[in-house]
Amino acid sequence: MTLMALPPVGGPRVGTERQLDLNIAYIDGRIYNPATGRNDKVHLRSYVGTETNPNRPFVAPSIEVTPGDTVRITLNNKLPTDPTCTNYTGHINTPHCFNGTNLHSHGLWVSPTGNSDNVLLKINPGVSFQYEYNIPPDHPAGTFWYHTHLHGSTALQVSSGMAGALIVRGNRLPSEKTNGDIDTLLKRRDGAEMRERVLVFQQIQYYCPKPNGNKDSVWDCKEGETGVIESYDNFGPGTWAASGRYTSINGTILPTFFAKAGDIERWRMIHAGVRDTISLEFRKLKEIAAASVNNLKAADADRFISENCTGDPIPYNVIADDGLTRASAWPTTLTTLQPGYRSDALVVFPEGGRYCVIDTSAPASASVTQAAEGRQLLGVVLATPDTPVPNIQSYLTDELVAAAERTMPVQVRAKVVADLKDGLKLTSFTPHPDIKDSEVTGKQELAFFIQTPPRPLAFEVSNNLGPHPDFKSYDPNRIDRHLTLGGVDEWTLESRFVGHPFHIHVNAFQIVKILDPTGKDVSGSDAVDDSSGCVDPQYRGLKGVWKDTLWVKSQLPPPDPNKPTPPCQKTVESGIYALVVRTRYQRYIGEYVLHCHILDHEDQGMMQNVSIGLPNGQGGSAAVGHH
Repeated sequence: MTLMALPPVGGPRVGTERQLDLNIAYIDGRIYNPATGRNDKVHLRSYVGTETNPNRPFVAPSIEVTPGDTVRITLNNKLPTDPTCTNYTGHINTPHCFNGTNLHSHGLWVSPTGNSDNVLLKINPGVSFQYEYNIPPDHPAGTFWYHTHLHGSTALQVSSGMAGALIVRGNRLPSEKTNGDIDTLLKRRDGAEMRERVLVFQQIQYYCPKPNGNKDSVWDCKEGETGVIESYDNFGPGTWAASGRYTSINGTILPTFFAKAGDIERWRMIHAGVRDTISLEFRKLKEIAAASVNNLKAADADRFISENCTGDPIPYNVIADDGLTRASAWPTTLTTLQPGYRSDALVVFPEGGRYCVIDTSAPASASVTQAAEGRQLLGVVLATPDTPVPNIQSYLTDELVAAAERTMPVQVRAKVVADLKDGLKLTSFTPHPDIKDSEVTGKQELAFFIQTPPRPLAFEVSNNLGPHPDFKSYDPNRIDRHLTLGGVDEWTLESRFVGHPFHIHVNAFQIVKILDPTGKDVSGSDAVDDSSGCVDPQYRGLKGVWKDTLWVKSQLPPPDPNKPTPPCQKTVESGIYALVVRTRYQRYIGEYVLHCHILDHEDQGMMQNVSIGLPNGQGGSAAVGHH
């Protein structure tokens, strides 16, 4: 199957305005199932815009904007009436209102109130509402995304494919006083645009209900049956692996990408899934195996990769995380993408041939599934022979230096070139200055927890890390944190039961350190995190990096004494990780949320309301209007 580029939104543009209509409706479509070699019929909720590809309806259109734009997105909720949206009497953290919706511009630095990035709104069936994002002129250029975010139905709708890329493009050159957009550097040596791929990774976890109610067979969709997502019964640990589904890329299962050896490509990767950790790796594919890729059961993928995706992993360079340019490119052969993450990488295929795009194995403590993961195949790259590249790192440096000498202003050209030659430093393109110790004005603590039987199941967050943390599930009428505009807080994040991706809206944060259970900082460039019994590469190189979503790694449940201890899993005594990050509260006041980005955890209560208020003149924060 060939993957075509997602079209950018091409709606009317007047001055600095961008407009888009999105209908939310049930769509009948088909999703390829490699296990059977046929297209499964599905009936799923979807965003439908004028730019939607009718052959790939379960990924939303890409939106492209520039700093200073006003973006208006009208949601037209055309889903059937849902009584639980208007007359619900159950618990707020029990999933409900599956046909209600709203919109979140994940990672954008815009207002969280009114008709801007306000996830506290509810757009019920039959209602239309226009969001307006006023993107500030100093907004970082980068890779962001948008998705539904109504508490109680977020996971169900995102796992149906209601998510899309949101790309902020910038043309600001660096100067002696201000940093520029990385877009201005990423050119070919002749000044032409570098090839780019926008890749939305999704886990569409459809199932086929059975007349006899047999839940063990719901993943086996027969001819004539229709896949749906109408319940939270099929979310949870182990369900993604049990489903046998494949991660889709831009709505396509096992796509083929066409490339040219020696070309430098920018891969903008967005984890828009709910229930799987992606550890991205490239390896050469044996030509003899290429024909069998599209008829490969997920359960057989690890064996296939061992036999056919041979040779050393291909190195590439990560230049941005969560849309924010790094101070230095990060050379790696593996990038960990947790739900909500974005990663921009410069990729070069060193010779002609086919390459496997692999979601490689991960230890249990690094995985959303809470189990050590085997490898899965995500797609294939077909690189036509051209310029062979014996050393990717030196080749990339030479090409970027040549581009900088051609495109950078004379006042900063020497600095940019010297930085590139010194380990691909990108200090003229980072969007935020480091947060110094002297800036910090306050402290925040956060811990995630899941209450398990015999106590009632509950997904909770605490504001303190003491011996008796006060864990609470989400209450829409409670403000959990009152913070002050202009303040700078240092946060310490922990999880007291399995791992969770922490995401906070509006203001991104900078990583200060990540301490394993022994107190060792595992965020340095040469750190080794092996506290779970296996090496986990996901924290290495994150010190000083800016993000808006971060995996909070923690202990796993005790192993079953009646079963062998799983590989890479120590006992519950392996302890707690402490993640220390800092953030500035700038420009915007109002209410927004933080939450776990395992979205069914959020829907069941692992979320908090945050309020940013003006200083009250007495060292505190003035109250803002409560929703």
